[in-house]
Amino acid sequence: MFCSHLRPLLPRLMLLRMTSTAACRTTEVKQLDLLEETLAFEDPKAFRVKSFGELLRALGVFRLCSFPVLVNNCGKLMMIARTILGRRGFSMLLRPTVYAQFVAGENESEISQSMEKMNLLGLRPMLAVPIEEDLGESTGEKRYDDNMEAMLECVRMSHSNAWSKDPMMQLKITALLSPELCVKLTTIITQQPYDLDLVVKAMDGEPIDFPGLDESEAAHFLCGLHRLNKIAEASVNKVRVLVDAEYTYMNPALSLVTMAMMKKFNKDGVWIWNTYQCYLKESRSLLLEALHISKEEGFCLGVKLVRGAYMDKERKLAEKEGQLDPIHNCWEDTNVSYNGSLDVMLKAISQKPERYRIIVATHNEVSVRKAAKRMEELGIDKDGGSVCFGQLLGMCDHVSLTLAKEGYAVYKSVPYGSVDDTLPYLVRRAQENRTVLQGIRKERDLLRKEFFRRMSLRGGN
Repeated sequence: MFCSHLRPLLPRLMLLRMTSTAACRTTEVKQLDLLEETLAFEDPKAFRVKSFGELLRALGVFRLCSFPVLVNNCGKLMMIARTILGRRGFSMLLRPTVYAQFVAGENESEISQSMEKMNLLGLRPMLAVPIEEDLGESTGEKRYDDNMEAMLECVRMSHSNAWSKDPMMQLKITALLSPELCVKLTTIITQQPYDLDLVVKAMDGEPIDFPGLDESEAAHFLCGLHRLNKIAEASVNKVRVLVDAEYTYMNPALSLVTMAMMKKFNKDGVWIWNTYQCYLKESRSLLLEALHISKEEGFCLGVKLVRGAYMDKERKLAEKEGQLDPIHNCWEDTNVSYNGSLDVMLKAISQKPERYRIIVATHNEVSVRKAAKRMEELGIDKDGGSVCFGQLLGMCDHVSLTLAKEGYAVYKSVPYGSVDDTLPYLVRRAQENRTVLQGIRKERDLLRKEFFRRMSLRGGN
């Protein structure tokens, strides 16, 4: 009886359900289309928050960066300028130009002024101590201890100043552990992997015998692990520490140490993060392996996703040693790698947002839009904490400012220190990011439009 009364209603109910589903899909499509339009990054209004002087400085610096001969030889040119002008004259030249564009300041007072302005723009700082080493540059335990103190000071500044919620900082392991040892460890663990528990025990101060290392190497490794442990202990529950990847000939050792830090300190939250370079052919497998290990070992995983910055050196080294090129064959393959790894992480986050985090560290507008679109599809909050975006200070502001305006969490990588301290860092970043620097035409054009808009307003007055 009940069924016979219900039967005539079934077609109507099915029609209503189909209409409702179609309406939901139409709304979703409209939202995604609106997202594409909002994040087109074509509007020079993003630069209206900049002062006239900042516009001029950015236009001048970016114009210089558009010349490959200047970018490729910036280290030599700066040394010549310093010799001719002297230390003081060189500092007076650089401070209001390149230094002011890419560096937050020398002392805490100057840094605070820069950070407070960023905070007003809705941007968050990710402080970066400009210290790193490569092969042949090792300087001894005293220097590494000094570097540790500088990083502990970075933790203190990031936490104690109310510059932003959820503060972050960057860390390079080669500032605390010799590159030579990292290379040897990489060779050893590719043949005989170290257990994460072994490294964690060493961090806790237990006397550990590391297979393959002699007495002095083992002692230095223990000292380096103790330094890293101090920084992690100081930062946990306060500041998120993003460990940078470097060269392939030492990355496995860096990842070993970073994963051990994660196992110890990421039990209940993501405080230690690792970096994955998507221009490497093995990047996707490394990320999937990290996801597997974090699940098996029961710790949270933080991922800084980058394309990579050491392409020229990696390729030259592979050719010199007769090895396969570790870099993807073309830019398109790197893009596929980056966007694919991004999707892997976003899916993991949508399922367990408390266990996984990612910073989408890129200046690539297409990848930024893909991330935002995928977040919308998966229902990931813009400012929920699990996904954030990152760009370098002084670059890609049209992307950073637009994202911040739309409610996304956006960090700027912020180096700080004196001209002398930051010069080697800036030279390396310029040479590593030469393709980015030479491809900032769009940002320069938007800056120019805003500049002429203001000039026309002045002329009208």
